Amino acid sequence: MARLAMLVLIAAAGASGCLWRLFPEPYAVNTPVLHFLLGTSAGAPDAEALEQRIRVPEGFAVAVYADGLARPRFLGFTPAGDLLVSQPNDGRILLLERDANGDGRADGERVLLDGLAWPHGFDVHDGWLYVAQSESLVRIRFDAEGGEVHGPLETLAPLPEGVGHWYRNVRIGPDGRAYVTVGSSCNVCEEEDPRHATMLRFALDGSEEETVARGLRNAEGFDWQPVSGEIYATEAGRDFLGDDFPPEELNRIVPGGFYGWPYANGENVPDPDFGEGNEAVIATALLPAHQFPAHTTPLGITFLRDSSWPEDYRHAALVALHGSWNRNRKQGYEVVSLHWKEDGRIEERAFLSGFLREDDVIGRPVDVAEGPDGAAYVSDDHAGAIYRVYPGEGEGALRIASGPPSAAPAAVDPLAGLSERERRALVEEGAALFMQWECARCHDPERRAPGVVTLPLSNLAARWNVDGLEAFLARPRPPMPTFPLGEPERRALAVYLLAER
Repeated sequence: MARLAMLVLIAAAGASGCLWRLFPEPYAVNTPVLHFLLGTSAGAPDAEALEQRIRVPEGFAVAVYADGLARPRFLGFTPAGDLLVSQPNDGRILLLERDANGDGRADGERVLLDGLAWPHGFDVHDGWLYVAQSESLVRIRFDAEGGEVHGPLETLAPLPEGVGHWYRNVRIGPDGRAYVTVGSSCNVCEEEDPRHATMLRFALDGSEEETVARGLRNAEGFDWQPVSGEIYATEAGRDFLGDDFPPEELNRIVPGGFYGWPYANGENVPDPDFGEGNEAVIATALLPAHQFPAHTTPLGITFLRDSSWPEDYRHAALVALHGSWNRNRKQGYEVVSLHWKEDGRIEERAFLSGFLREDDVIGRPVDVAEGPDGAAYVSDDHAGAIYRVYPGEGEGALRIASGPPSAAPAAVDPLAGLSERERRALVEEGAALFMQWECARCHDPERRAPGVVTLPLSNLAARWNVDGLEAFLARPRPPMPTFPLGEPERRALAVYLLAER
């Protein structure tokens, strides 16, 4: 009961993103709180901050390829060289037009697909765009040369309920089948739906579903090693076991393999909640191919295939470490390169770093894609930017791409579509909900709970519309809990926050 009570307190503290400094180590909450919880972008670091902080290996340079984006997540290039970007919080797939004029920046951006249900991973294959939504695998006809979709959106297969870790990924494998990763529904539990915490595989029409691997708590990123053809998948470990345990994992996926969760962590160390009595199951679990530091949250992974990379980087893998939240001192917030040695060891090196300095964060890498130009493109959902890293002159020096900065969007009243009467009624109802759920404990300095560092809400209307904020309240980012609000209540609370905050 004491442990349950502590978890309830964590949820209360995380409900609005405040830091509860009285928590002991296992329950630490330390992350770029406002943008982490609200799903907004902080804005790309300016040229001075980039030059002073961002570091790449000797012989490489980095440039800002695009900025001003709303929470960019997974990336993928089209056969024509345009860059597709998923924006799950906005239900969109964005198309960044290829750099035809050679100024080092995307030539433009436009929404390719809208109205999707938390789209995350995607892939382009044989004239189709496949998208993994939170609860379904879909596809639509895609003209790569014209950069346009055509025809209806086809639902191929349902996926497990989109709760807990609801981001899904899909890649079309060398065998011409669709591989889909489905995260767990919880931090640690025995799943009711056995398709949670797995890698699934489908025929391209969504039929012939089979489970490739189990016990993968949250394997968002995966890719095929270009020489061996083996699949490697990142995996984020469970929370609330301390600052330095369990390690995050890179797993070599073997068909039919079991990877330990929820019964074991890391190199098959029994889980304190579910390990006892499951020793025989733990003995069958495959060990990680590589371990990352605890809570660094490895997400996207890409093997380098272009022959222009320096010899030491050919067929290496780049992995985006999104960064910790359940840790007293932050770690991660960088892109690392993995190099396979002749003796089978995997060496990890810093590749794109400097987003974290002491406790200050200016970026959170999410995914890495190799472009047709042989460069590595990195998404950053904290800064709302895409970076391009490429072999270039200088000893780790930074090169900022030239070109005009992104124009600031015109201010729009997110409540303009409401009548005055409807607006007043919703604001009144939302204010009551704000009070009922004691949101002021974390948002109002004058009414804060003891020990809480408050997170004032301000200027929300510049970053959200009603639908977007309502969707966030339905599925807030951890550690904020999901409150039992119906759709009308979420709408009322969203209108109140946009009107008054």
